[in-house]
Amino acid sequence: MKVTELDTLDPLQQVVAVLQEDIVLGRLTPGARLVEEDLADRLHTKRHVLRQAFVELERFGLVERKRNRGAAVRRLTLEDVTQIYAVRAILERAAAAQIPLPLPKADLKAIVTAQRKHDLAVQAGDAKAVFLANFDFHFALFAACGNPYLASAIDDFRIRTHVVWSYAIVRPEYFRNAQREHQAMLKAIRDCDRRKLIDLCTAHLNISRRAYVETRSLRLER
Repeated sequence: MKVTELDTLDPLQQVVAVLQEDIVLGRLTPGARLVEEDLADRLHTKRHVLRQAFVELERFGLVERKRNRGAAVRRLTLEDVTQIYAVRAILERAAAAQIPLPLPKADLKAIVTAQRKHDLAVQAGDAKAVFLANFDFHFALFAACGNPYLASAIDDFRIRTHVVWSYAIVRPEYFRNAQREHQAMLKAIRDCDRRKLIDLCTAHLNISRRAYVETRSLRLER
């Protein structure tokens, strides 16, 4: 998130946004303890704001708090990942089925603009920019379904997989694959091919999930 964008958020939202970014980019790895004193100093915030941020992040399944042990980045099991992605598949297929085709010009422009940012980020190899542009692309895509409650639920579950994304974001081949699949989705929208769009949205979920499973399997073998 750009500094100018962060400046528009209240102190709690700023802390939540920074910690989410740290988790996605692997600065805070699964199991990492969230030491209040260190984070308060680094983020220039009060401890009570930090604790509120932990509560918010716990709501999204990114952080777990244990009595007398403090907070830590949540470790997702393979079963957790399987179940979360199963829900994401249901929600995203439903949204893709409701996107009007042909798509209104304003909605199409928002998706195209987000993907241009994604293309530039991938070309530059900027992991942070890739993540932010990827989020913008999917936000614009599913907002086009016309059901704000469904779009909000999709965003909530996408945030729950930030820990999973941290395994893919450091591997350029994965976000190049994401770029190709985004472009294929745009083609399906322009072609008014709903079946293709639904299938692409479902298959697209495999990018971050596969990276997580492959990386986790390698770590277990060592």
